[in-house]
Amino acid sequence: MSEPTSTDKEKKKPPLNGRRALPSNNSNAEENEVPEMDAFGLIPRGFNPKDYLRVMDIHMFKEPYEINKQQHHTDKYYNPKLIVRRGQPFQIQIDFNRPYKPETDQFWLEYLIGRYPQPNKGTYIPILVGDVLKPGEWGAKIIHKENNSIRLSIMSSATCIVGKFRLYVAIWTPFGIIRTHRNSATDTYILFNPWCQQDAVYLDDEKEREEYVLNDVGIVFHGDIDEIKLRSWSYGQFEENILDACLFLMDKAELELSGRGNPIKICRVASAVINSRDDNGVIAGSWDNTYTYGVAPSAWTGSVDILLEYYSSKQPVRYGQCWVFAGVFNTFLRCLGIPARLITNYSSAHDNNANLQLDFFLDDEGQVDAKLTKDSIWNYHCWNEAWMTRPDLPVGFGGWQAVDGTPQETSDGMYRCGPASVQAIKHGHVCFQFDAPFVFAEVNSDVVYSRREKNGAQIIEKIDTTHIGKMIVTKGVGTDEMVEITEEYKFQEGSEEERLALETAVMYGVKKQSTQDAMYQPQKDVEMDFQVQKAVLGSDFKVTITFRNKSRNSYTATTYLSGNIVFYTGVTKNEFKKHSFTVKLEPLMSSAFDVIITSSEYLSDLLDQASFHFFVTARINETGKILAAQKATVLEIPSLRIKTQGEMVADKEMSVIVEFTNPLKKTLEDVTLRLEGPGVLKTMKKEFRQIPSNSTLIWEVKCIPKRPGLRKLIASLNCDALRHVYGELSIQIQKP
Repeated sequence: MSEPTSTDKEKKKPPLNGRRALPSNNSNAEENEVPEMDAFGLIPRGFNPKDYLRVMDIHMFKEPYEINKQQHHTDKYYNPKLIVRRGQPFQIQIDFNRPYKPETDQFWLEYLIGRYPQPNKGTYIPILVGDVLKPGEWGAKIIHKENNSIRLSIMSSATCIVGKFRLYVAIWTPFGIIRTHRNSATDTYILFNPWCQQDAVYLDDEKEREEYVLNDVGIVFHGDIDEIKLRSWSYGQFEENILDACLFLMDKAELELSGRGNPIKICRVASAVINSRDDNGVIAGSWDNTYTYGVAPSAWTGSVDILLEYYSSKQPVRYGQCWVFAGVFNTFLRCLGIPARLITNYSSAHDNNANLQLDFFLDDEGQVDAKLTKDSIWNYHCWNEAWMTRPDLPVGFGGWQAVDGTPQETSDGMYRCGPASVQAIKHGHVCFQFDAPFVFAEVNSDVVYSRREKNGAQIIEKIDTTHIGKMIVTKGVGTDEMVEITEEYKFQEGSEEERLALETAVMYGVKKQSTQDAMYQPQKDVEMDFQVQKAVLGSDFKVTITFRNKSRNSYTATTYLSGNIVFYTGVTKNEFKKHSFTVKLEPLMSSAFDVIITSSEYLSDLLDQASFHFFVTARINETGKILAAQKATVLEIPSLRIKTQGEMVADKEMSVIVEFTNPLKKTLEDVTLRLEGPGVLKTMKKEFRQIPSNSTLIWEVKCIPKRPGLRKLIASLNCDALRHVYGELSIQIQKP
């Protein structure tokens, strides 16, 4: 085994200084040279190592159908080496050159990780053979002897480092220690173990473990609260080279090996390395609708291509938006054995000055002043939850922790977020690390509409306490149903507990601006609301504005409707519709008014998520009071159709057919189709130069499925005029 060749990075490493005896050990990929003979002194001339017990072979029982991978739930990993979970026994067999005699022969095992192994750091682990295995502690015992072979049961520590270890067998002789030579076939991956009670990620429900650790396909909920959309995402945590790519991410983040048994540390560094800001991490974000030299975020169908491209190129992969960061983060967590799920928060606050309030400033006319308004409301935002104990916090704050790989704000100087205890966020205990105030604001802020009078006085026209964090959802366990988990993040809106949680958060330093210095006199006797008709991309639709005059007075209201094309982050690209009209409001009456939006008004500027944002403001001319309301809406986007032909049997060829009909009144240019299905086919891509209006495209792919069971095919279509076009199909692959 040779010393790794020095890379450019190592040349840059500072020489050893007086502070530490060894350089930091933060790469799983690097190795040290282990001597095959450790002499105790001078070796006598007649010494022949062959006279002593010698290892001829080591059997790792590493096939997917053999005992280790079956018992450790690692049989799905497409990886030829042994993969086990910590805190649970596994078996190996050692063949010697003669029968083993415990009275005179002495041998032990050595597990090493990284370049500078040390016993006190958990990076060098010598294991003596004993009579009994203690749960959750390193140990080994002989469970079977036959001829020259022995079979060992080995227990790993329930807190040991997660990564790839090298195995040596050491044999004692009177003159020195003889070791087996370096053999990469005996390398052993050790992962987190949600099945082991002593592990920090222990999850006690088998159905939940199957979903949150072993399911390699998930669902992303997007769209907006009134038009929830869903698409499948292939996590692919068991695919070839993905485990190595995930371990590489920890090397890239330079996480000290001794910290890699701690899920809190791993989540924290991963939330930074998933995005490319400040550390050249996995995915470069882009929210500006131009994706030159990269893949549009909506075109990805899963995490595998992204992780493998990063693992080979070591350069950020372009481009991602929140669900892409969350999808890749979920793959990373599940691959290492940390239970994880992807969640979506509808109407998510991005509060620029962290004061629990989103400020929308209106001008004299009652229209939003774009120069002053800095905060934005995302139609939805995706992040992840990871399951673990929190020994660093008081009792009761373990369980689901929010972690977010999307770069929004810096935390301790880097773009990262979490892990923040969901329980702490619900109760307002935002003093507990990490980044709880930010997540609290995402789900709890108030929307405040205010305007400046000519004399400089600020008048608050409306406070909307229910607009933010309208609904928080995730995929159900063992189903594709949507499950609402809003109550895990906050109490019922308007309840006593909710107010208390808010006051607690304010007490712990979340800034809440008082509205004392501004005058707040809402208009009580007239109510206004509006509805947007559901519409398919390319068709006309209407916005209906309703007024309810609860007073005995007649009023006239000057009404403004502003229609904007927005990114799903709530940031406006441009205003495509301006409409103003004056209405008469009769006493004690309700009245409704329609505004028609035609497809020609919006199609040329449409962004990839077909998102609109409407502001309606009305000034009651008699009183000068202003009413304000806003709503986001998304258009219905056509989907892809997927079907199969031929028998669906493992290791037998079958066909997958993808079809799409262009619904727009124009030709689509430079269209890219993607298709993938974990265990069925690797990602396939096909380019089409043009799809004329109303014509149908048909793409047939032949593949040989590898794994039997219920699998999912996922497809996406992407071009400049049309994005977020998806299709999926669940298929049952039979055993051969």
